[in-house]
Amino acid sequence: MATAKKAATAKPAPTAKTAQPPAAKAAAEPKRTPNAAFMKPMTPSAELAAIVGAKPLPRTEVTKKVWEYIKKHKLQDATNKRMINADTKLKAVLKKPQVSMFEMTKIISGHLS
Repeated sequence: MATAKKAATAKPAPTAKTAQPPAAKAAAEPKRTPNAAFMKPMTPSAELAAIVGAKPLPRTEVTKKVWEYIKKHKLQDATNKRMINADTKLKAVLKKPQVSMFEMTKIISGHLS
C-alpha cells in the first residue's frame, strides 16, 4: 500500500512549456573567459624552476606542474590530504616542512615574476 501512495504523490512529467532542451539551456549561459592576469606567462625563481622548469609559464600551468610533482612523489599527507609534506626541492620553495594546499599557492606566487 505504501508504494501506491508514493506513486500518487510523484511529480508530474514536465510539459512542453516547462521542459527546455539542453542546447537552449547552454545558449542562454554566456561563455566564461579566463582572466588575462592568470594567463600571462611568469618567470619562476631558481628554486621553483627546479620543479616546473625555467621557461615562463602562466600561473595556472605552474600550479598544475607543482601538483603533478606532488602527486608523482607522493607528498600529500596520508591522513589530511590538504597538507603537503615538502621534500628537499619543495622545501627550498616553501621554506617549511609542511604547508596547506591553500598556503602553498600563496607561497608559490611569491616565486613568480
